[in-house]
Amino acid sequence: MLEQLMQLVREQAQDTVVNNPAVPNENNDAVIGAATESITSGLQQELANGNAAGVLSLLGGHSGDNVATNPLVSNISNNFVGTLLEKFNLDKGVAQQLAASLIPGVLGSLINKTNDPANSSFSLDGILGSLTGSSTQGINLQGILGKLKGGLDQDGDGDVDFNDLKGLLSNGARQQQGNNTNNDGGGIGGLLKGLLG
Repeated sequence: MLEQLMQLVREQAQDTVVNNPAVPNENNDAVIGAATESITSGLQQELANGNAAGVLSLLGGHSGDNVATNPLVSNISNNFVGTLLEKFNLDKGVAQQLAASLIPGVLGSLINKTNDPANSSFSLDGILGSLTGSSTQGINLQGILGKLKGGLDQDGDGDVDFNDLKGLLSNGARQQQGNNTNNDGGGIGGLLKGLLG
């Protein structure tokens, strides 16, 4: 899933990053990697903090919001801006513009591909499995999400008392975050190191 996400970022980054004179060409791959890491770590953090309903709603395309105005997407974009400022010394306005264009675009594309029955390259189960270290293996997340959309969520808050599911996703995401910070060559860090040298 991480390789596929990186490819989505690359596709969206052509104009935003590669053809952007404010981003030095030697930093293009690193900025693309940082965007990928911001998205995966942002979604993991939401899951680890118990916001499974928000992540499921976003990825399931049922949030009802414009992707760019979704609070999860805003958090990920803000974290990406911080990375751009800290690691690449970009101008704050350039960093904000880059994040405002790239992150919602990538997540919008991810949501569309995940919810397209004709596209088997992305699935909700695969994405959440990758984010949580496969702690969701054997659970029909698409079916659960369908029930959310189907009317069980009477007050529209995205929570149909998924405490068990939230716990499972939170614990898996926390464990996966721990794996990502280790230098064992696995997880996001290992993937980015392998792809970017």
